[in-house]
Amino acid sequence: MKQSAEELTKYYTHLKISYDKYVDQPLNLNIKRGIPSKEQLQLSQPMLDVFSSSSDFMSQGNVDIRNYGELTGIYEAKKLFSELLETNLDEILIGGNSSLSLMHLAIVSNLLSRKKVPLSNDTIKFLCPSPGYDRHFAMTENLGIEMISIELKEDGPDMDEVERLVKNDAAIKGIWCVPTYSNPTGITYSDEVVDRLANMKTGSEDFMVLWDNAYLVHHLTNDKHSAKNLLTACKAAGNPDRAWMFCSTSKITFPGAGVSALGASKRNIDIVAKELSFQTIGFDKINQMRHVKFLKNKNHISQHMDDHARILKPKFDLINQKLTDYFAGKDYVKWTEPKGGYFVHLTTKNGCATDIVHALAEIGVAITEAGATYPYGDNPKDNSIRLAPTPVSLEDLDAAMDAICLCIESISLKKELSL
Repeated sequence: MKQSAEELTKYYTHLKISYDKYVDQPLNLNIKRGIPSKEQLQLSQPMLDVFSSSSDFMSQGNVDIRNYGELTGIYEAKKLFSELLETNLDEILIGGNSSLSLMHLAIVSNLLSRKKVPLSNDTIKFLCPSPGYDRHFAMTENLGIEMISIELKEDGPDMDEVERLVKNDAAIKGIWCVPTYSNPTGITYSDEVVDRLANMKTGSEDFMVLWDNAYLVHHLTNDKHSAKNLLTACKAAGNPDRAWMFCSTSKITFPGAGVSALGASKRNIDIVAKELSFQTIGFDKINQMRHVKFLKNKNHISQHMDDHARILKPKFDLINQKLTDYFAGKDYVKWTEPKGGYFVHLTTKNGCATDIVHALAEIGVAITEAGATYPYGDNPKDNSIRLAPTPVSLEDLDAAMDAICLCIESISLKKELSL
């Protein structure tokens, strides 16, 4: 039975009293960024003890990994990551701990350093499926590249719109993609979307699909999803240089001391390697070998990530249960139930997300800024919230969710009543 305005106002007053108790005794919880918990980091602790003799420091071809050299990575690391990204050995470049730095390097190498598009005279545009990864958008803006927001659907970006835009506009040079367990919605791109990205006609000859496969092996359930291999699809479509695939061990081992990889055509690898040669003689090869000895192969990585899932899944289950229980019969919020990745995405009533985030900040619960997952921080509907439950304990997450549910309902009801 629908409540009267008077009854709803009275209920809002009740919610406000509950909120004021948090104001008097604020929490101190942060679920703003998707970082591994201490328990997850501990899973990789044995990696620090994998070297036992001087022979462990020799790579194939009698290369001493303690010395200079091997610009694109040691053989063993290339073999491991080529298995993960499903490429040939000459289509892999091994980087440092940040795949973001490889993405930056790829853009600079392919579009800027070769001066194919002088920034002073011409505009470069990238398509940005949204909601998406805020650091992609920050990097793009910092490089002076214009961003165009594209709707992210349940199977990937709105390909009708993507194809329409790229067909005749040569200034559109790329698109950002998180194809498996997308940040923040958790969706995985369909085979059809991958094929359309590979085959579509573009006005730009050097169009880049920046394929950030950050959650390639980060499953939460036995129903393991994976997007179709982009490089393989691009080769079949006759566009092998379109695919730029990235991954890292940031959420597999240690984010601050991981290994990243770029998978691309040999031409693209050569372009990036040339640009890289002006910056370094080679990344940390000892760390590359350490990861190879610990992670071993794709099958062993899968087993290792099952251990991560056992830590993480209860947190995602708790969020779903809390939201289900609190909002039963109410339409203030919708949420995702991801089968992998690091985030839960909330879709609030239009015009409420920013106020909800601010209300939470006032009581000591830090979550990602409401507009962060959109280019320029601008979500016209103001209805997107990202939760990153991984770093906190179940007990703290439980407390955070109580506060989150309260703020969602109170802010939504306040707007409904125009208070």
